[in-house]
Amino acid sequence: MRPARRLFPALLALSTLTPLALTTPPALAAPPAAVRPSVDTEHGLDPALAAQLDQAIEKVRQGAGIPGVTVGLWLPGRGAYVHSAGIADKVTGAPMRSDFNQRIGSVTKTFTATAVLELVDGGLVGLDDPICDYIDGVPDGEHITIRQIAEMRSGLYSYTFDPDFQQALFTDPTRPFTPQELLAYAFKHDNVFAPGANFQYSNTNYVLLGLLVEKVSGKPLADFIRERVTGPSHLDRTFLPAGAEFPDPHARGYSNQTLTGAVEDVTDWNPSWGWAAGAMISDLQDLRHWARILATGTLLSPETQKQRENFVPVPGFPDAGYGLGLFTTHGWVGHNGSLPGYEDVVMYLPEQHATMVVMLNTDIVAQGEEPSTLIARAVTQIVTPGNVYDLPKEK
Repeated sequence: MRPARRLFPALLALSTLTPLALTTPPALAAPPAAVRPSVDTEHGLDPALAAQLDQAIEKVRQGAGIPGVTVGLWLPGRGAYVHSAGIADKVTGAPMRSDFNQRIGSVTKTFTATAVLELVDGGLVGLDDPICDYIDGVPDGEHITIRQIAEMRSGLYSYTFDPDFQQALFTDPTRPFTPQELLAYAFKHDNVFAPGANFQYSNTNYVLLGLLVEKVSGKPLADFIRERVTGPSHLDRTFLPAGAEFPDPHARGYSNQTLTGAVEDVTDWNPSWGWAAGAMISDLQDLRHWARILATGTLLSPETQKQRENFVPVPGFPDAGYGLGLFTTHGWVGHNGSLPGYEDVVMYLPEQHATMVVMLNTDIVAQGEEPSTLIARAVTQIVTPGNVYDLPKEK
């Protein structure tokens, strides 16, 4: 079987993960509501610039073999640009559309981290508390802090690297996984480094944060995110699914992260294996507004947002760093997402108040790079040449 190379860069019950007894949590103060315009009033970009973008996107799309792509840009003082190209369904030839629902992969982490930070603002969680104060059974949990988990410096092994997990997923990609099952795959491995000693992107971290939210709030993660994050942000088409549900309309998703390595339609795979690390669904307009809310800290206190943006260096990422559920690269702030069949880039450029959203219906690497990176780089080379979105190639 081929290795699962990303699964977000994505059984036996876990008896050792025993949460402390739930108590009734104190009521949280409602977060401030994020203002979302009911009608988009931006004018379009200069036609010559829009045509240049059309051509650049199509060149990358064809060169990388991307079936379909949607790009949204909102550039204050310059205009807005929404463009879809290619196909949403290889069988019917239906075109890609900008109103599709989309699996957003690791952009989910931005919502999970925001939920945790709201608990921090409510005085219910401390960023430098050890995870063992909330969840039992975490290897070296007495020394790993909530902050280290959120910023990917816990040293916990990522369950998505585990061969048994990969075999289980790819053998039956429609099966459900529980958070406890996912952590069981991770916790049978030694930690990869001491807490805080290094950086390694690990989906285990965000499954733990999802359980933390449930433990402290006393609510299912999906409910807490809806009530405390997406609801106040007026993100009506953004949610954490219970299973494989995927509302219409949406594009079919194509991947070679399969048992044989052949390209398959993976649209209906069950994303429960990503849960708090990567299972959410959204759409272009919701992601457009979320990019700004995330980067400006609308839902959080200024002090907590400052903690969130304490970006730690990431080896191999020049001019980039990872914070608490978001990253920065060349001035852009936000997150990308990748899971079999779909990729996304959701970024905000504070110095220009600019927003960029990229959505694809494939995750197949081209020339060693994520296809979403290829699109985002080509777009920003044109519209923000001083701030070009870039991530390193896979090795």
